[in-house]
Parts: sequence; structure tokens; C-alpha cells
Amino acid sequence: MASETIGIDLGGTKVAAALVDADGRVIASHVFPTNIEKGADGVIDDIAACVKDELGAAARSAQGIGIGVPGQVDADGEVDSAINLGWHRVPLRAALEQRLGLPVVVTNDVRAATWGEWVYGAGRGTDDLVTLFVGTGVGGGVVIGGRLLVGCTGAAAELGHVTIVTGGRKCHCPNSGCLEAYVAGWAIAELAREAVLRDREAGRPLVALAGGLERITAATVGDAYHQGAPLAVHLVEQFSQHLAAGIVTLVHAFNPCLIIFGGGVIEGLPELATLAEAPARARVFKASLSRLRFARAALGRQAGVIGAAVMARRSIE
Repeated sequence: MASETIGIDLGGTKVAAALVDADGRVIASHVFPTNIEKGADGVIDDIAACVKDELGAAARSAQGIGIGVPGQVDADGEVDSAINLGWHRVPLRAALEQRLGLPVVVTNDVRAATWGEWVYGAGRGTDDLVTLFVGTGVGGGVVIGGRLLVGCTGAAAELGHVTIVTGGRKCHCPNSGCLEAYVAGWAIAELAREAVLRDREAGRPLVALAGGLERITAATVGDAYHQGAPLAVHLVEQFSQHLAAGIVTLVHAFNPCLIIFGGGVIEGLPELATLAEAPARARVFKASLSRLRFARAALGRQAGVIGAAVMARRSIE
């Protein structure tokens, strides 16, 4: 049985790697920039070098590697598409196995984080749950009957792209009206700037905090909300209603016992999830409410590396 495994969270701006033991504890870790200008081979070389050189002697005991990627991954561990990395049809599993001589499991980054929260975090002991990570984008994972939902081609649980408004705002995906287009970090920033342009006077606190209209971000909205700026309060209430609509869809589709919220937007603005809970509960079937709980993610930024390591361990075992 595997003892330690390596988890890697590959992002558009940084890569986090960690050696994780069988109890989900991080033994050693390292974070370094994702030098996407090097291309796929260069980034893979950097990951291999990190495992060999930066995680230290302890990593030599590792039995396998799990890696989460921000994109679509097929059953053979090939990255079909990772827009933030500029990758298309990259044979990541084969490339890493060749460089490191260890078995490698490749998955979507949010699915890896779901594994981490399910096995060692807020979802521990729960066999029916949904994770919803709201950050720059929106992603999630679904566990039903103690099994992670994967889907026919491995692309299940694109929860940020459920449609909540027919003919709504254009998303970064081919669709319009997606949940992501209303509550993701990029969408919150766009919607806030649009609101400021409609009412310059009400938008003054946001512009002042950001240092300019075009510099308004989701974090700016959160800061203005916590300072009680009326426009920010109004916007957050709107965003929470959109999040509630998404929650209703997920509850009716999967009937979870638990919904776990995480991601950078939720970390900076936890009220977004809190405000969405009541309207969501008011709009779902009573049969779905009796055991439904809401929780914050427990593992924070380590969920991805821990979850990827868990996936590697489960694959080996």
C-alpha cells in the first residue's frame, strides 16, 4: 500500500507541489511560477525538476503523482484543452511518467480539490456532496453514493457552466447565461464596472478603493461591501441571488447532503455564500432540505495538492 504520494496543483500563474502522507498531512511543499511562455514541455520540465530537487529527499519515497490541471482531461491523462495554459492535446501523464519514472494520475484541478475536501476536509464522512469553488472562474465536483462523478468522457460536473439565465451574459465558454458569468471573479469585476458607469456618484467608493474604474476587481467589491458602500451592498445581494439560482439547480439535480463552498471569491467575501443560503432553501423541494447542510471548505489553498495526492494513492491501491 502506498505511503506518501505527490500532489501537484497546476495553475495559470503558479504551480503548487506537495508530498502528502496517508493521513492527508503535507510533509514537504514548494510553489513556483507557471512559466507558460516556455510551452507545455518547458512547464512539464519545471514540474519534474521541482519533484526531483525542491521537495527534498522525502519525495524519493513517493509511490505516485497526482496532478490537477485547469482544463479538460481525457481518460488517458491527456490534457484536451487548458485555456489558461494555452494547452491543447498535451500528453501530460505520459510526459511526466517518462521524466519521473512514477505512475501519474491527471485530473481537472477542481475535481482534485473535491477529492481533498471529501476525504480530508469539510466533506469527510459524507457520501453525497457537491463542492462549488468560486474564484476567477467557477468549478466544482459531485460525489454521489460515495463515488466521484466523472461522466462519459471525464468532463462531468462543470458546475460553473449550468445555465441560470436564458440568453443571459456571455460566458468565457461558448454558452451564455452561465452561473460563472454572474458570480466568478471576472464577472463580478465586469458587473461592478458596469454599475459604476451607470451611477458614477454611487460608484465613487469602489473607484477610490481600486484607484481607477478599470482596476475594480472582485476584491474591490468585497472591500467596499465590508465598508458598507451602498452600491457594493446592492451588488453583493444581486450576486447572491444568482448563486442561489445555481444552488437550486444543483440541489434538484444531485440531492446532496452537503454543499461545500470554496475558492478565492468566497474566501474574500464569505457573505456571498451566506446570503445565498436562505433564498436557495426557499426554492427547493422540501424533500431535498431535510438533511441539506452548507459548509466552507476546510483545506484552503492546499485542497488541490492534497486531493491530487489522494487520487494518486487511490489509483495505486
